[in-house]
Amino acid sequence: MDNIFRRFSSRKSFKNNSSSNMFSRQPPPPPPSDQPSQPSQFTMAWARNNQDPNNPFAVTTPTRRPQAPQAAEPPPPYSPSSSTPKSNNNNSDTVGPPYPTNDLHNPAQVENDSPYAFLRSFDTIFLIDDSGSMAGRSWRETAAALAAIAPICTAHDPDGIDVYFLNHRNPHTPAGSPGGYTNITTTAAVQNLFRNVRPFGGTPTGTRLNTILKPYLSELADSLDRQARLARNGTTVPVVKPLNIIVITDGVPSDDVESVIVNAARKLDALSAEPWQVGIQFFQVGREPEARDMLRELDDALSGEYHIRDMVDTVPWNGKGGGEEGREGLTAQGLLKVCLGSVVRRWDRRSI
Repeated sequence: MDNIFRRFSSRKSFKNNSSSNMFSRQPPPPPPSDQPSQPSQFTMAWARNNQDPNNPFAVTTPTRRPQAPQAAEPPPPYSPSSSTPKSNNNNSDTVGPPYPTNDLHNPAQVENDSPYAFLRSFDTIFLIDDSGSMAGRSWRETAAALAAIAPICTAHDPDGIDVYFLNHRNPHTPAGSPGGYTNITTTAAVQNLFRNVRPFGGTPTGTRLNTILKPYLSELADSLDRQARLARNGTTVPVVKPLNIIVITDGVPSDDVESVIVNAARKLDALSAEPWQVGIQFFQVGREPEARDMLRELDDALSGEYHIRDMVDTVPWNGKGGGEEGREGLTAQGLLKVCLGSVVRRWDRRSI
């Protein structure tokens, strides 16, 4: 199991096995085309957020955007870029990083007193609903939401964030793996990925959550067991990093999300894991009342009904001051709730 989930360890001590490690780093994508392209929804949303005088995270110089690829193909795999060019195995010409290595926030420049500093302790995963109902306004709102949130999360996750979709799979991952994109360190890479995915299919939210949570909980149990055994000899070992999952969705799941969350919470309680070991933030785009009510029930009712830990939070994209289709973006308070609401109780209790 250690080979499969090495990136959850704070020391990154597990060896990579490219044939079986679902979180292994993939070959870099081809360099962007030199052909001009129209600004993407993600880029326009980023610009709106950056020009908002009330946005505390606006900067004068945005992250450079790569050009769109020539043809609409499945998104390439992504591995963190490096400022040092690397040679390939065929001893061909060296190539530089496919995306800018500097982001809206450089992790080395993040202050210790940042309100987001707690995120450094977590592995952050985005799970994006790409079902057919997301086409149109909901997809545009998702682009705007990612433009606001991704820079914060990439700045506070040293080894990069992971991105999964409900239906789309990374074609370069081994069969049977969750099929996500791992170790993404820049918003430009998130932009490139989102631009190449199109909504289709159903809403298997519970199934996709289970593919992420089940192996993580198994690795956590093994890690805690090793820690307990070695502690008797005075040896300390790191426990896998806590998990912060941000689910962006507009609709009611087509499967059983509740059971997946309840089972995960019970396992965490049985392991006496930290209260913040796993957090799931449901971020609703769109305006479906049924989806809003279902997400609120997951947030407010599960803990009391099943006597389990509260590890779920929900927030709408169009909160107070959100504006139609999110044009005014999230406030500073809203950003904090989205990023920390599922793992910090005081933000879970707040409304925006």
